[in-house]
Amino acid sequence: MQIGRDAKGRGATANPVGRFEAQDHAPVDDGWGGLDALISAATPPKTELFADASRTIIAENTSPDIPFDRSINPYRGCEHGCVYCYARPTHNYLGLSAGLDFETRLFVKHDAAELLEYALRRPGYTPAPLALGSNTDPYQPIERRLEITRRILEVMARTRHPVTIVTKSAAVLRDLDILVPMARQGLASVALSITTLDRELARRLEPRAASPHRRLATIRELSSAGVPTALSLAPVIPGLTDHEIERILEAAAGAGASAASWILLRLPHDVKELFAEWLDTHYPLRKAKVLSAVRQCRDGRLNDADFGSRMRGRGPVALLIRRRFERAAERLGLPRRRLNLRTDLFRSPDSTTQLGLFDPFPA
Repeated sequence: MQIGRDAKGRGATANPVGRFEAQDHAPVDDGWGGLDALISAATPPKTELFADASRTIIAENTSPDIPFDRSINPYRGCEHGCVYCYARPTHNYLGLSAGLDFETRLFVKHDAAELLEYALRRPGYTPAPLALGSNTDPYQPIERRLEITRRILEVMARTRHPVTIVTKSAAVLRDLDILVPMARQGLASVALSITTLDRELARRLEPRAASPHRRLATIRELSSAGVPTALSLAPVIPGLTDHEIERILEAAAGAGASAASWILLRLPHDVKELFAEWLDTHYPLRKAKVLSAVRQCRDGRLNDADFGSRMRGRGPVALLIRRRFERAAERLGLPRRRLNLRTDLFRSPDSTTQLGLFDPFPA
C-alpha cells in the first residue's frame, strides 16, 4: 500500500497497489522523521494522458440488471475523482491502482469515432440504444480539449444511431447542436447523475465534477432545449446521503427532469478500502455509522456482486430507501421507465456518404 495524502482536487486519499500485482510496498517510519518529510515533500499528482490501444470500441454485455446491451467509454479512468466509483478497479487490469492512478493516469481512445464507424459498417449490424459513458464519464474535464465524445456523437447523428448519455458534467451542453436534432428524431436522451445537493460534501466526494446546482441547471437547459433528460440518483450512500432522496428528486423535477432512477452504493474490490480511508480523512465520526448501514444493505458485507441486488441491496434499510424513492418519484410524476429510442432510422456509414444528397430525414 502506497501512502497517500489528501491531495487537493482529488477524491482518493491513497494509491494502493493493484490487486493483480505480485508485490506490494509501503514506506516505513524509521524513527528519524524521514516518513513525515517524504509525505510533506510530495507534490500533488498531475493528470497524465496515455493512448489507449484498444482495437474495438463497443463493449457488449448480457447483464440482466442493466437496461442496455452495448456501450462506449471514450476514456479509461476518470478525472472527476469520485471516491465511490465502481469502475476504479478496472485500472488494475492495466497494472495500475484503483486509487489516485484511476483519476490521474487516463487512457484516451483517440480513434474512437473511426472505430465506431467501422463497427457500424459491419454486415448484419443491428442497431440498439448505445450507452455513452456507462463506466467513466464521457464529459470529464479532458473532453473539453480532446472532443472525442463529440466526434462519436457526430458519427451517431450521421448514421441516426440511438444514444443514451450519463454524465456528471455541464459540458454536455456544448453538444446541444448535435443532441437537439437527434432528440427531435427520437434518437437521444441524457441522464444527469446527482449524489448530493450539499456543495461541501460533493466537493469531497466528486472533486472535479460539476457542482450540484450546476447539474440541476444542466437538466433545466437540456429539457428546455427539447432533449429528454432524466435524473440518475446515484449512488445513494446509506448514512451519508440517503436523507436527501426526496430533496434531490424535488430539485430535479423542478428543473424539468422527465424520469428518475437510483442505484445503491457499490464498493467492489479496492473501492471498499478507498471509501473507508476517505471516511477516515473527511468524516471520521460518521465512518462507523456509514459502513454499518452499508453492511445492513449487503448481508453483512460491504459489497454484493449478485445481479439485481448489487444495484438495490437487501434488507430493511435497502427496502426503506427503495420505498422512499418510489413514493417521492410517483408524487413528483417522475417515472422510472426509460425512453424508447428509435432504431428504424439507422443507416450504415456507407449509405450516409453515398446517399447523403437523397436524405429523406434531414436533421
